[in-house]
Amino acid sequence: MKPENKFLVSEEMRKHGFIDEPVPEGTDLREEIRRMCKEKQAIILAHYYTQGEIQDCADFIGDSLALARKAAETDAKIIVMCGVHFMAETCKILSPEKLVLCPDLNAGCSLADSCKAADLKKYKEEHPGYKVVSYVNTTAAVKALTDVVVTSGNAKRIIDTFPLDEKIIFGPDYNLGSYINEVTGRKMLLWNGGCHVHERFSVSEIMLLKQAHPKALVLAHPECKGPVLAVADVVGSTAVLLKYAVEHPEEEYIVATEAGILHEMKRQCPDTSFYPVPPEISEGSIGCHCNECDYMKMNTMLKIYNCLKYEWPSVEVDAAIAKDAVKPIERMLDLS
Repeated sequence: MKPENKFLVSEEMRKHGFIDEPVPEGTDLREEIRRMCKEKQAIILAHYYTQGEIQDCADFIGDSLALARKAAETDAKIIVMCGVHFMAETCKILSPEKLVLCPDLNAGCSLADSCKAADLKKYKEEHPGYKVVSYVNTTAAVKALTDVVVTSGNAKRIIDTFPLDEKIIFGPDYNLGSYINEVTGRKMLLWNGGCHVHERFSVSEIMLLKQAHPKALVLAHPECKGPVLAVADVVGSTAVLLKYAVEHPEEEYIVATEAGILHEMKRQCPDTSFYPVPPEISEGSIGCHCNECDYMKMNTMLKIYNCLKYEWPSVEVDAAIAKDAVKPIERMLDLS
């Protein structure tokens, strides 16, 4: 969708995938963003891994699918998805009538990129009779080739609905699939994909933090490697880890997921201590070396301001792909 005629998006802006036009000195970006949201009937969605100031400015914060579903329930005309590209696609799939904006089209996802639709199509053809279960962190084109989508929070529950002898291809996250295989006793075929953030966590860094904070519980996302999950006290989606911390504020926590979640954890549990696990470092240290997603941090307040002002860049999904991509999401909702 092109911006309104009163706005001009240059070819240079299109080439870069975002608008970085400066604003007058002293401009309160948050105030202006909220003003435009009211004026344009727009909402801001922020993933837990975005910068804290973005989460504070958003209408809703959460995990990707939960945000897309929440946006679909509103009467907003414009959705600004502050996350990564596949999340904006999911918003468009569930809200085809709304204008979906992505502050930076370059905000991709290493996990989604690890599974191309053409490669999955070929793999399916090589394994006839197999059901395809895809993690929600995938492109719309991959979802369109999928039988049922899962989240990290409901993956086990969805897999448990299949007969024990069902032939299943699980992708693209190898670590999540391996974890589900372990807890269900299944032998699903696993796509060899991964998240560049969660792959960097290591047991050695967790042990260093445990030495410094022996009473702290370890919270880990199932996208982490098996050895990390083996030393975790709680394994779950970002929302599950947050919920556990909120329900047990008397504890202290070592957190093995993208460090952006600490903003909401600290907001809801201001008297609780949280220690982010750093990426693996050769010499090892307990310093504040947060493990962050570079793609998520591409979202900035200035880019949100400009994308609302220009109503660009927007994310579109081919109608035929969208029609097929929504089916595995609906199937997941039916099963869960």
